[in-house]
Amino acid sequence: MIAQERLSEQFEAHRRHLLAAAYRMLGSLSEAEDAVQEGWLRLCRAETEAIENLGGWLTRVVSRVCLDMLRSRKSRREEPLDTHPAETYPLTEDRGWPDPEREALMAESVGFALLVVLDRLKPAERVTFVLHDIFGMPFAEIAQVAGKSEAAVRKLASRARRRVTGTAPRDSADLAGMRRLVDAFIAAARAGDFDALIAMLDPDVTLRDDTDGGERITRGAEALARRICGRALAAQTAVVDGVIGAVAAPLGRLAYALKFDIRGGKIAAVERIADPARLAALDLHVPFVQAPSRYSAISRR
Repeated sequence: MIAQERLSEQFEAHRRHLLAAAYRMLGSLSEAEDAVQEGWLRLCRAETEAIENLGGWLTRVVSRVCLDMLRSRKSRREEPLDTHPAETYPLTEDRGWPDPEREALMAESVGFALLVVLDRLKPAERVTFVLHDIFGMPFAEIAQVAGKSEAAVRKLASRARRRVTGTAPRDSADLAGMRRLVDAFIAAARAGDFDALIAMLDPDVTLRDDTDGGERITRGAEALARRICGRALAAQTAVVDGVIGAVAAPLGRLAYALKFDIRGGKIAAVERIADPARLAALDLHVPFVQAPSRYSAISRR
């Protein structure tokens, strides 16, 4: 019993890191919890005396589980609220099983836009990108996870990086400035700050919206500001078809995309895309990926 309790405490020290990595690989909190739980079960069955680096061992095991889950996934679906057998998994007082509010907080912390783009990668690309570019795992260890050579996973990482971050928008000489404007626009829309929205819009701005299969056009700064004021709650900046834009993806599921035409420091035109066929065909990138932690800090534990 004492040995089991000690093993549980050691595992618990790594759980947040494991869940963070698994969630970025899977895009589903319930599936990420399942992958981490499987890591715990495999640890219980392992010869723990032979494990020199528990953090690194757990990261590799959970990553392999995530890769298998991605490969077996038939299609994206809404995740049900799962019932987990609490007696098989170490819990802490602040731990709760997946619920919509908790998943929304997790998705927001990771970035809705990043989840959308990651979901378009092939399984091995996604796992490699998350492990190397976000968590800093060496390619030699990723090769063990993916079952490929180190040279092969380097190519996977390079290909995934191009698909995630892309290149600078084709109409942008000042990507950082355009991003600040779009970030401010989204923040003002969420906050319902009508005056701030007006200040960022060209007086003759137009909004084209393909909602309901047709095209709705809104003309003028005041009309557009009234329409979006208090909205855009799930929107985040992204690059959409080579121009600065945004995506709205509650829980990482793409609902609509925005493309902005910026002239003279003002938003001159906005296109809102919600048609599923058009959304699926969009070229989406997130050139603003931030790493939550470094693998080296975990692997030394």
